[in-house]
Amino acid sequence: MPPVYLSSTFAFKGVGQPGPFDYSRSGNPTRAQLEETLARLDGGVRGFAFATGMAAESTVLGLLSAGDHLIVHDDLYGGTYRLLTDVCRRQGLLVEFVNLRDHAAFLAALQPATKAVWFESVTNPLASVLDFEPLVSVCAERKILTICDNTFLSPACFRPLEHHIDVVLHSTTKYLNGHSDVVGGAVVVADRELGDKIGFLQNTLGTGASAFDCYLVLRGVRTLPLRMARHNDNGLAVAQWLAQHPKILAVNHPGLKTHADNVLASRLFRGFGGTFSFRVRGGASATEKLLGGVRLFILAESLGGVESLIEQPWTMTHAAMPEDARLRAGITEDLVRISVGLEHPSDLISDLEQALNAV
Repeated sequence: MPPVYLSSTFAFKGVGQPGPFDYSRSGNPTRAQLEETLARLDGGVRGFAFATGMAAESTVLGLLSAGDHLIVHDDLYGGTYRLLTDVCRRQGLLVEFVNLRDHAAFLAALQPATKAVWFESVTNPLASVLDFEPLVSVCAERKILTICDNTFLSPACFRPLEHHIDVVLHSTTKYLNGHSDVVGGAVVVADRELGDKIGFLQNTLGTGASAFDCYLVLRGVRTLPLRMARHNDNGLAVAQWLAQHPKILAVNHPGLKTHADNVLASRLFRGFGGTFSFRVRGGASATEKLLGGVRLFILAESLGGVESLIEQPWTMTHAAMPEDARLRAGITEDLVRISVGLEHPSDLISDLEQALNAV
């Protein structure tokens, strides 16, 4: 098993003769091993490990300058929305949220100052799938950077670089680590020059992951294919059961044949992960009863761990978004997001059934 190098500094061989590592902010043997692993998992040439998923996002956004125009798909994680609106706009970045499912709206939003387009492989929390290939083609012609947050799927289910996307983001807190005991982020690219720029920013901003956190993610990655296979199966089984329940209005799981993006998702992905959302009949009061009634599901934010989690985006993961922005995105009080873990699916279904009986 790889050792954990907790050293903050490394001896030089002589004056003007540093070794492969000199200071752990700039590079660390344990982090280097994880970063090589991340690059190989996603089919890239450079991988980077960060202290948090938000640190990874902040570093990538450091590629842009004041006055640059960034187009963002309007269905996205609330923490990303907060970063873009409360920090990046204040620093002069021109952030525009666009429904990228509408290709005409995307083309209309393009400006001479457009430098990047940001979207998620499976959106958080509505679990929609963007037909990004026409978008990526336009961006390639215009030298516009494409950035895809692939946290909901992991490289086990989808590798964006294979579809000519420029930058892949992950919260390693989620499926890559998979054990809910570390917080981290990752970036992978297929272009060495772009990788050099991100490496410079990682060192300059000091956003790299600690050695021990890297060790934990490396441990989690070893079981990634096995875990994702179980997440895929369990998630679909729970989604299929919910879709038949009279107290559920709708289930947003791209693996369901009834999902609007099922054909597209089935073509793009090797699996759908275990995180999706659904709407509870009866509104906010019914949703609250469900959340308070589960016993095996844990009421908590985050996703991708071995244990099953349940949460209300309206009051939890997306509370940072203004109410009108949440409503425009389709995030309402009756929406529930679950991360289906590795427990037996019949136990998970029984837990949801007993909770829904009280609704």
